[in-house]
Amino acid sequence: MCLTLGYSWQFALTAVLLEGLIFILLTATNLREKIVDALPMSIKNAIGAGIGLFIAFIGLQNAGIIIRNDATLISLGHITSGPALLGLIGLLITSILLVKKVKGALLIGILLTTLIGIPMGITQMNGLFSAPPSIKPLFMQFEWRHIFTKEMVIVVFTFLFVDMFDTIGTLVGVTTKAGMIREDGKIPHLKQAFLVDAVGTTAGAMLGTSTITTFVESASGVGEGGRSGLTAFVTALCFLVSLFFAPFFLAVPGAATAPVLILVGLMMVSAVQKIDFSDYSESIPAFICVIFMPLAYSISDGIVLGLISYVLINMICGNFKKLTPGMLILAAIFVLKFFV
Repeated sequence: MCLTLGYSWQFALTAVLLEGLIFILLTATNLREKIVDALPMSIKNAIGAGIGLFIAFIGLQNAGIIIRNDATLISLGHITSGPALLGLIGLLITSILLVKKVKGALLIGILLTTLIGIPMGITQMNGLFSAPPSIKPLFMQFEWRHIFTKEMVIVVFTFLFVDMFDTIGTLVGVTTKAGMIREDGKIPHLKQAFLVDAVGTTAGAMLGTSTITTFVESASGVGEGGRSGLTAFVTALCFLVSLFFAPFFLAVPGAATAPVLILVGLMMVSAVQKIDFSDYSESIPAFICVIFMPLAYSISDGIVLGLISYVLINMICGNFKKLTPGMLILAAIFVLKFFV
């Protein structure tokens, strides 16, 4: 919004605040829960697998193992030196730890890879302690004079749509991996999770940050056995402490965390086993959902295209029993999204 479209960061923060307030309203009316309930089970399982490929792709990029290439879009990086080599070393170390069932394998893998990066000149240690930066320059910096403009409406709608379905996709994917989805396809305590997300977005805008949402990296906690809110609470406390040790944590190179993202991606992809690949009316939309998440670099686009294809294929083939009013309404809204 700022770099490409030229809006001020104050304008963008105002849009994030409005988006958060709308989220709170949508959560209070249970609309977001109804959207999740409308997704067919095959798409829910596909979301988890798609997110797995997505975060693995991010990890490969962070380490420079996969790089941009003008001729073929992407290609293999220089894996015999630099961050890419460190990333592969970390991937091997973390994989061995997982195979040996070492508790805390992901965290140990990050630490060991970071240490190996020191003699390689990739890990840069520039001090261990610092004072947290002041939030005063960013606190409550909004541009109210643009609140009723057409531009603000467009930006808020864009933020709202992308954030809503990125959050829905992440929650569905992570809870699927955690085995928390009930037999009827519903996710327990979903409203509370959405409310935390909405309040976090609103508070984040007040403190001067971009949209606070449910991040796919949460899957790493699930991969280590996390199954309750205590996991997130402890993580939040660790983030608070990390404010005072920013130089230390910033010294951890992307190549050291990349192996964790790649292996958590593996853990997430396992959800694809629950998809009935013999039924093409289920597997084709699921595959579209999975493949578009990493290739379009968007969780929300994967969900949108997966559900639209599910409705169209089953409607044209006469499988009306598979379709619910919720699916039809969502698919119609998704189609309109591409024309608005």
